[in-house]
Amino acid sequence: MQKITVALLSGGISSERDVSIKSGNEVYKALNKEKYEIIRYDPQTDLAKIVADHSKIDIALIIMHGKYGEDGTMQGLLDLLGVPYQGSGVLASAVAMDKLISKKLYESERLDVPPYMVVNQHDYHFARQSIRQLGLPVVLKPVKGGSSIGMDIVFSESDLSVALENAFQYDSQVILESYIQGVEVTCGVLGNEELTPLPIIEIVPGKDHRFFDYEAKYKPGATEEICPARINTELAKKVQEYAIKAHKALDCHGCSRTDMIIDNGTIYVLETNTIPGMTPTSLLPQAAQAAGFSFSQLLDRLIELGMQK
Repeated sequence: MQKITVALLSGGISSERDVSIKSGNEVYKALNKEKYEIIRYDPQTDLAKIVADHSKIDIALIIMHGKYGEDGTMQGLLDLLGVPYQGSGVLASAVAMDKLISKKLYESERLDVPPYMVVNQHDYHFARQSIRQLGLPVVLKPVKGGSSIGMDIVFSESDLSVALENAFQYDSQVILESYIQGVEVTCGVLGNEELTPLPIIEIVPGKDHRFFDYEAKYKPGATEEICPARINTELAKKVQEYAIKAHKALDCHGCSRTDMIIDNGTIYVLETNTIPGMTPTSLLPQAAQAAGFSFSQLLDRLIELGMQK
């Protein structure tokens, strides 16, 4: 059997470069070497090599997070080269990375989102007005970004300036959201036309973490991840329906993972990841394992869906 040539892209130049490299290393280990001829590329240094090699690549696995990888940039390059890839295309990738546009699309599908306001860079007067309107505490996030980088929870007006300065390092716009205290869950979706929701994972950050921040996401043992989530059957079905609605609202393909918070039976959609973390212990692979897919089989499925698309 002729092997499929897979371009494994990880690294890049975003603030999430280290996470991407770790994910890429785990993906490389898990890929079936009898089925795939794997060529590794780091877009930080290998863009010209990707272009030169494109005719021999059957499919690319984009294992990148943040700007210039997850936001449609790399997808656009591969489209120009005629190279298939796993996951969503340019538009869905860009929209999912933009928390403001994605919220508007969620709202258009009548999905609940936390009340929010947007602050432009250095507009501290409007930011102070916003937190008074939303009420404290508020969650503060760069509009474009992931892995909770630049995110914070502001409990008092005196903490606002420092939190904004940090967030503005990563984007010129910041979203302020009402803080919802509830059960945090995430739900993955697999498929192109026919969509399959995966088992739901409940996320319980450790006592040293106020929220699911960068360290809580990536430090072993910092967060308890419970699959299936400890919610009733009716609510679980609704969470899976919301994950599919969010996936469709953003026009995702291949896979996605949508984060939500449940408060008194109301499900609030937070954001959708088009390239979720890809290590065996990451949330999407955990959910896939609960559904009967090993990490290697999950990668097989993503490649299959990418080649179908």
